[in-house]
Parts: sequence; C-alpha cells; structure tokens
Amino acid sequence: MIISIASGKGGTGKTSVAVNLALSLTDVQLLDCDVEEPNAHILLHPNISETKPVYKLVPLIQEDRCDYCGKCAVFCKYHALFVVSKNSIVFPELCHSCGGCIIVCPRNAITEEKQQIGTIKKGVGRSIDLVYGELDVGEPMAVPLIRAVRKQTENDKTVLIDVPPGTACPLVASVYKSDYCILVTEPTPFGLHDLKIVVEVLKELRIPLGVVVNRAGLGDHQVYDYCKNENIPLLLEIPLDRKIAELYSRGIPFVSEMPEWKMKFQQLFDEIGRCR
Repeated sequence: MIISIASGKGGTGKTSVAVNLALSLTDVQLLDCDVEEPNAHILLHPNISETKPVYKLVPLIQEDRCDYCGKCAVFCKYHALFVVSKNSIVFPELCHSCGGCIIVCPRNAITEEKQQIGTIKKGVGRSIDLVYGELDVGEPMAVPLIRAVRKQTENDKTVLIDVPPGTACPLVASVYKSDYCILVTEPTPFGLHDLKIVVEVLKELRIPLGVVVNRAGLGDHQVYDYCKNENIPLLLEIPLDRKIAELYSRGIPFVSEMPEWKMKFQQLFDEIGRCR
C-alpha cells in the first residue's frame, strides 16, 4: 500500500506524522518528496548508502544546422526557446524536457544535453528505509526530482510519502498513484482554508483521504465541522503537547519516548485499511 501524507500548507506537522507512522509499522519505506526542504532525515538520522545525481534534458542547438526559422520557439509553450534574426537562445530553467522542439525542427538542428537538477540519497535510519531528494540551489522546478524519488518505490513494502506543502504540481506528482492520502491539518482558520483546497485536488485525482488534526486544542471546531459535513474520516488527533514539541525540537520522533503513541498510529493504519 502507498500512503501519502500531505497538507495544504507548511508547518502542520506532516513530516512528524510520516516519520512517527513509519516507526510504528514494520517493513516500511519512507520517500521524502519535499525536495526543496527535505527534513525526514533530521528525525531518522540515516546512514546514507547511496547518493546519485538526477538530471533533466534540455535543448542544445547546433548553430551550423539552424536556419533560425523559429518553429521550435513557436512550439514551446513554456518559452524556453527564443529565436530572432540570426540568434537562438535556450532558457534551461523554463524547459520541461518534453522533446517537442526536436520533433518540430525541420533541419534536425536540436539535440539534448543533460543538466543536473539535484541528488537522491538513500539510507536506513531507525530501521526505516529512507529515500529523499535535494533540489539544487536555484533550480525552479521540483517535479522532475520528485518523479525520480517516486521511481525508487519498493512494491514489496508499505510505502509512505512525505508530500511537499501546497496544492500545486509538486503535490500532484507526489501523491500520484497513492492508495490513500492522510491530510495533516491544524484547527485554525488558515488550516481549514488550505485543507479545503487540497481536499478538492484529491477528489479530482480520486484518491481516498482522511484527516489527522495536529496541535488539537489550539484553535476552534471549524475543521471538525467541515470534516463531518464532507464525510471525511477523522483518523487521529495529536494534542498541543509540550513534551511532543520539545522532542521534535531535539530531532526525536515522539513515539520513541512516548510508546503509547505507537499503538495509536498502528490503529490509524488499520483504519486506513478499512477505509479503502
């Protein structure tokens, strides 16, 4: 089973939920797809066994063949190519590596070259198989690296995916083909606002979902009312607890020091199995 842990906004505690859930189960792989700011490894302290670069393909124009017809620039809806007079310019940061410019070029003047966008790291921490990506500084597109992390999925294990915050392309690429999505929110107006948006996205993707309320007791009851009205399962409440916060600030998953929570996360996992 592939379970994604997402949120409509940052700072709700989805990485904490993902790590503590992973530590409460057996035979688990955790994929940290928040490649712009991965932090599951801070809690798991893995021994990294493999590091490999990830590349994307960008156009390379052969000037001796190009007649500057501009068909490639017209085709590219992302404006990664610009042709004027006797000059052609490639903007690799805008390129989505679709290869369309190569197809439309009448003089076969375009090839592709590799450009590194980040790295993937694999290791084991606290008995959890961890894979995470690190996007290179200045790279504007996270999706190609997220897809590379997703390709590391091991089908013979329970796979947990720590999803980037927000509701844009990185979320969609991360939750793609998930069997279930846990939405971590907080009982505040901001938490409810972003929860509603990500619920609509997941409904479009037809991915079953449930909600974990973190820092329960902090705000009001609007999140609970919304889940009840929308028939969204409330899977777990994690209270606003000083000990949990102190452990997190020291990089310690709270199930390690509060073993009673392991059973609660195991019950959450069983509930997901019943909801599918």
